[in-house]
Amino acid sequence: MVAEPPRAGTKVCVFGSGTFGTALSTVIARNGYTVTMLTRREEVASMINTKHVNPQHLSDCKLPPLLSATTSARDALAGANFVVHCIPVQSTAQFLEPLRDLIPTNIPIISTSKGLHSETLETMCELVPRLLMRDQPMAFLSGPTFAKELMDAVPSGAIMASKDASIADACASLFHCAALRVYTTTDVVGVEIGGALKNVYAVAAGTIEGMGLGTNAAAFLVTRACAEMNVLAVAMGARAHTMAGLAGIGDLMLTCLGGASRNKAVGARIGKGESLADILESRKRTLEGVAEGVATAPAAEKLARRCGVEAPITEAVASVLDGRVQVRQAMLTLMQRPRKEDFSAAPHIAEEQRRQRLMAG
Repeated sequence: MVAEPPRAGTKVCVFGSGTFGTALSTVIARNGYTVTMLTRREEVASMINTKHVNPQHLSDCKLPPLLSATTSARDALAGANFVVHCIPVQSTAQFLEPLRDLIPTNIPIISTSKGLHSETLETMCELVPRLLMRDQPMAFLSGPTFAKELMDAVPSGAIMASKDASIADACASLFHCAALRVYTTTDVVGVEIGGALKNVYAVAAGTIEGMGLGTNAAAFLVTRACAEMNVLAVAMGARAHTMAGLAGIGDLMLTCLGGASRNKAVGARIGKGESLADILESRKRTLEGVAEGVATAPAAEKLARRCGVEAPITEAVASVLDGRVQVRQAMLTLMQRPRKEDFSAAPHIAEEQRRQRLMAG
């Protein structure tokens, strides 16, 4: 394990002043690091700098003195040792491309964005290097972490993934504290797929709740969904055990069962009979935030087909969202699938088959 970055003299630039960007900025600043948030809104930057409050997100929470904000990307990135990217996946290209020449090539970018690019099906570990047109040190933060509870310093856990273990350690040190334990892994694919697909399953969980189907159905969904996303992750090169941790079942439980999930909220309204178009239009008029599962579902369906993986829950969610089938028909189709052996073994069998292929080849 490498030594943690020196707190004095280490600057962290956070892209985005939304709910999660504000919460993570606060966690880092409370740990003694200087944090500058890059925001698009001058009034947000002014209020953060003068009143230590974000007027649009988590506005009832006082922000720490080491946290400031600016609308200038050049100022935000000047002297930065780390970047924390808190921009939704589908908005990342528009946000990052103009900053390509401002971001130092040697500093780690920590992505907190969870999803798949709706057109290219890329995860963030594929998307960011393409946008920057270079290899960049990167890490990926995931796990069951609602923003408000991070602000309230509720005991929480997260996982930091990087292909380079020393980068994962250094990046984890920014967030790790008495209220947030941050573990490390080199399984970037597993962490990214878990973070992306849990949003799809949260839409399904919300639909179950909106239809009033009860706790049995929700528990069944979460368990079956964890195996489904694990099979896809393993097919892409992940390690099966990753889904047994914070990036898999941990984040999945939070998003599917917790009350503060944006994706679950969208699903609940679908389950009560609202159209997706009406739901998304109403959310645009508020600060409820992006529900990544809506864009990720069709991308995940395509990705599963590309990988030759059966993903019936993902397919059901995508088919409901794009209007191919009604909610109740999708539910009935899932429940009438042929009975099989325990699905929990499938990811581990796939991993063993992959290992044997590698040994034979």
